[in-house]
Amino acid sequence: MIRLQAPLDLCDVESLEVGQEVRFFGTIYTARDQAHMRMMQQIERGEDLPFPLQGAVLYYVGPCPAPPGRVIGSAGPTTSSRMDDMTVPLLARGLKGTIGKGQRSEEVCRALVEFQAVYFAAWGGAAAVIADSIKEVEVVAYEDLGTEAVRRLTVEGLPAVVAVDSRGRNIYSEGRRKYQR
Repeated sequence: MIRLQAPLDLCDVESLEVGQEVRFFGTIYTARDQAHMRMMQQIERGEDLPFPLQGAVLYYVGPCPAPPGRVIGSAGPTTSSRMDDMTVPLLARGLKGTIGKGQRSEEVCRALVEFQAVYFAAWGGAAAVIADSIKEVEVVAYEDLGTEAVRRLTVEGLPAVVAVDSRGRNIYSEGRRKYQR
């Protein structure tokens, strides 16, 4: 188990290998489809984004409302490929990690190598467990998007696995090869 402090630095990213289990501590951000579209519009207009991308980690999640006594509701990962066509510009601006579920496009996998970043897979079906690792939540952008607003999360032990490392090794393709005859 590897402990990662977010935001990430290049040494963290370069040390990670596909298949390693990690736990995130520190600050990560949430963003889904609609937030990504807004960020792309801001980039096109030459505007700054609403949070610092350098070393940032984005978790693809639209959390449920917080029940009484909790900071957040269930917080399971969203399918990452839905953000694929909007990920490369963020990687080019310093994003170092994304967390979601499922495979990424070849374009995103190549960009992870080019920009030295990592894709982490969170466990689908573990939304309540993941929510327990989230200690603070603050909406930082696009509040009108509701559950898809960008949130800053303070996390302690958010679980994930390295799905695509900064050298391009991919758990999805390597896993298939391992069991093919």
